[in-house]
Amino acid sequence: MSVTAIVILNYNGIDFLKKYLGILIKTSGNYEIIIADNGSTDSSLDWLKKNHSEIRAIVLKENNGYAGGYNLALKEVAADYYALINSDVETTLNWLDPLVDFLEEHPDYSAVQPKILDQNDPSKFEHAGAAGGQLDAWGYPFCRGRIFDTIENDRGQYDDAIDVFWTSGACMVIRAEDFNDIGGFDADFFAHMEEIDLCWRLAMKGKKFRYSPKSTVHHVGGGTLAASHPQKTYLNFRNGLVMLLKNLPKKQLIKIPLRMIFDLAAAFLFWKHQGFGHFKAVCKAELDFILNLRKYWRNRSQHAHPKISFEHPVESVALQYFLFNKKTYKELNQ
Repeated sequence: MSVTAIVILNYNGIDFLKKYLGILIKTSGNYEIIIADNGSTDSSLDWLKKNHSEIRAIVLKENNGYAGGYNLALKEVAADYYALINSDVETTLNWLDPLVDFLEEHPDYSAVQPKILDQNDPSKFEHAGAAGGQLDAWGYPFCRGRIFDTIENDRGQYDDAIDVFWTSGACMVIRAEDFNDIGGFDADFFAHMEEIDLCWRLAMKGKKFRYSPKSTVHHVGGGTLAASHPQKTYLNFRNGLVMLLKNLPKKQLIKIPLRMIFDLAAAFLFWKHQGFGHFKAVCKAELDFILNLRKYWRNRSQHAHPKISFEHPVESVALQYFLFNKKTYKELNQ
């Protein structure tokens, strides 16, 4: 039988562990659960040892971010499938079975994600993954059920299983062999966009990804870094540019300077609606990208780049959203 390990990457998440770990244990059957502690400075490990000594802990000396932390931890996990799940996720009964079963039955798929709803309002989808991740032709991510900051109510409109461009880092099951063959996440990303980059690199090797409504989880979101924090804005915009440089076919690299112009336009919107800190974060992201361009180009050269152009559900999600006022996934193709 195949072995699946549930791995939670924890950083100062004792409150989430207290709230959701017991539920995870009750709803996950006999699957192994592992806590990978990413250099926490709170009492997470002491609490885990006192209250759940049966759960294996992998202790990392410092905070390596989502990407680096999982890369290091998963080297110590022997399994056929990794179920990666955030500490601020509440699972439902037998949530994992349909995800593992799908990968067992479809060897050409690398990863699968469940329906992800908002823990604070379960009638709504949650930002980080919703009903499956997509990418427009300019590298802007969006989801069925969530475009930018517009979140849809779950009315069953996305209860069909479909192929997606990326699966959510908040909760996904990924084939261990594929994860390791591709070198895991890009640790330079630290956090945010790393799962999209990973899926893109695997897609260039012919792998596919799936959204399955047969499984549902509820995600708090922003458990480690709040959405309102400028550092999250910085990481999203910097990593978005790095991802394009790494993965676009050479003939499409001209998109990057144009994308940077779009990002600057977004920065002014951030300044207007969310404050100067977010404007500054976008500018810092672009400056850091330019200053480290040589390093990122070397990173690109480490990967084979077949001349693959992917079909995208929409050419520019930003244009459709801001200019044509199309706020939901189903409106994009109308």
